[in-house]
Amino acid sequence: MSHENTPPPMPGYTPPPAPGYLPPPQPPQRPTRTTTVLVAAAAAVVAAVLAAVVTARVGGDGEAEAAPTVTVTQTVPADAGDTVSDSGSDEATEEPTAEEAGGDSYGFGDTIVYDNDVEVSLSKFSRAVSSDYAAPENTPYAKFTIKIVNQSDKKVDASMMTVNCAYGDEGKEGEAIYDDGLDGLPDTSILAGRSLSVPWGCELPKGESFLQIEVAPDYESETSIFTGEVKK
Repeated sequence: MSHENTPPPMPGYTPPPAPGYLPPPQPPQRPTRTTTVLVAAAAAVVAAVLAAVVTARVGGDGEAEAAPTVTVTQTVPADAGDTVSDSGSDEATEEPTAEEAGGDSYGFGDTIVYDNDVEVSLSKFSRAVSSDYAAPENTPYAKFTIKIVNQSDKKVDASMMTVNCAYGDEGKEGEAIYDDGLDGLPDTSILAGRSLSVPWGCELPKGESFLQIEVAPDYESETSIFTGEVKK
């Protein structure tokens, strides 16, 4: 059969493959630059989140705000050292020496002043035994008053205060006592220029006298540690 009348192929024309023809396998493609860019962008987002977590509190001027720290004054309320012995007679608590209390603790008669102008002090120490309806019941304890004075220009949430106690040379945890007149933390705020007195009770067995009381006016403030002897 003659092909003399077959026109020449047009420029750019590719004839179809013959029946049964399989193209050769293509080599794997290398990752494009888009993948690298996406990975770099994700790493930048993670770094930004971590930086935001580390800088938990930043003021309006862009500088990190430190938690309120404390100073101590030696102002002693008139009833700060009073206590009641088991016999019912009034006796004064004994303040430990610096060696006994440790460099990071304060005496029962000290007033702790935070750098945000919030003050914490303890007073009116006495001994008692919880009632049959208390929690825990029939437990010897030390009763005292925590006073918070708010000299700052912002209110203080008293429900955010923390109180923990330990007693004895081995530092056993003293449970908080909930009894008549000992209701725990108040659900209230202390307005600027106002103060609040909170009665508190901590377990203190009759054979023990050393008491450690840790108080922080809120979650963001440094804990103040008071130590002293409550007469048996």
